[in-house]
Amino acid sequence: MGWLLVAGRGTVLVVFLMLGLMVHSLIRLIEWPLCGQNRPVTPWVTRFVCRIALRIMGIGYSTRGAPMSHKGAVVANHAGWLDIFPLNAGQSIYFVSKAEVSSWPGIGLLAKATGTVFISRKGTEAKRQQEVFETRLRAGHQLLFFPEGTSTDSLTVLPFKSTLFQAFYTHGLDRVLQIQPVTVVWHAPAGEDPRFYGWWGDMDFATHLLRVLSVPRQGRVEVIWHPPVPVDAFPGRKELALYCERVIRTAHPLAHN
Repeated sequence: MGWLLVAGRGTVLVVFLMLGLMVHSLIRLIEWPLCGQNRPVTPWVTRFVCRIALRIMGIGYSTRGAPMSHKGAVVANHAGWLDIFPLNAGQSIYFVSKAEVSSWPGIGLLAKATGTVFISRKGTEAKRQQEVFETRLRAGHQLLFFPEGTSTDSLTVLPFKSTLFQAFYTHGLDRVLQIQPVTVVWHAPAGEDPRFYGWWGDMDFATHLLRVLSVPRQGRVEVIWHPPVPVDAFPGRKELALYCERVIRTAHPLAHN
């Protein structure tokens, strides 16, 4: 039964994602020369595709609160690769991801097409990355950061690293941007390990994907949008990072830390 579910769900999911990518790319061919950095249409394609993808996998989806409309960025806790679906499903956002993701099979292609910003750990890239952040933020793109810096078992909220928050305190951006904390809560299928949807340590992508697709009755994911806060309400990146961490951790009903 598990392999039948993998074959059925997997085939439909891959075909649907490829069709969605084709539609997204065709629209972007028109959107780019007319709108440049602005993307008035393609983010809605991404949202629709991600909502249907969750249904194909059988994962329940619910939300609380409302995504912000103000210019700024979003920060969230990070369970793993599955987070891209519920986070994209309800909000027009652009992920900030480590550079290695761009070379991942399937995921890398989708990430590039949907406007993900890839960052390198090299110190020599810091200035260029800062310029990219500023350009995208000033263009009205809501960038989504995972300040934990890595994925987790879905029940742990790690201390937030404040490095990327510095991007909000340059060239006057702190006076015009807001930050919205978002808590992502994964509820495991009945009878499964509570960490079922988490992806951490030395887990490989293929094995985790097969495991998720093979379970007969899926669990659900809940996205909690917290009220956004102005960046200049905090004296610096460390204080802002700590505030977002506390809000997200406090709202996570299953977090054990």
